[in-house]
Amino acid sequence: MSIVKYFLSLIGLSMLIGSFFLYQNTQDFLKDALQAEGTVIELVRSRSSDSTTYRPVVEFKTQSGSVIEFTSSSGSNPPSYSKGEVVSILYHESSPEQAKINGFFSLWGLPLILGSLGAVFFLVGFSIIFSSRLNGKKIEYLRKNGMPIKAKFQNVGINDALRVNGRSPYQIYAQWQNPSTSEIHLFNSENIWFDPTDHINNDELTVFIEKNNPAKYYVDISFLPKVAD
Repeated sequence: MSIVKYFLSLIGLSMLIGSFFLYQNTQDFLKDALQAEGTVIELVRSRSSDSTTYRPVVEFKTQSGSVIEFTSSSGSNPPSYSKGEVVSILYHESSPEQAKINGFFSLWGLPLILGSLGAVFFLVGFSIIFSSRLNGKKIEYLRKNGMPIKAKFQNVGINDALRVNGRSPYQIYAQWQNPSTSEIHLFNSENIWFDPTDHINNDELTVFIEKNNPAKYYVDISFLPKVAD
């Protein structure tokens, strides 16, 4: 998980930077672009592993009289254009073969998609990092200021709610009866990425709880061996 959170954040940040540069490139393209009318002469089908899209092939005439044919970089399914349809074209006289259809998705689709994906990856990665930092501060606070109690070891289980690379972490479960209220409190440790069963030699575990609020706790697993890097 320590690798995954930084990997997701890095990928997301890279996508956001790429989206920004694509946005800037489009802005620069629009500053000096000339406008013309073009005709969709063909729809090119592009297949991927799970979808099929159709990209329009457009023919238009520049101000200098040259006839240019280009294939749009963006496609869709169902097709956004039909054969024979007249469309507005933007181009530079110096490179008319790099023309673009004057439409929102043709101009802004790629930076929008890349930016959206980048935001999702970055937010997921950042939320994991933030959660880890917050959890670390909580543990530090409870170890310094919490009340240590002895909870009875119950068992070691697998946290099926979390899965990374096909594996789920282990957790240690314990319970404690509050002598002042006679209530039973159940505790589970942090996620452990190896089976700790053989390393638990006592029937009791130390748990740090917040005074007057056992719902805030930390199961001390410092006795477990560290996983090699």
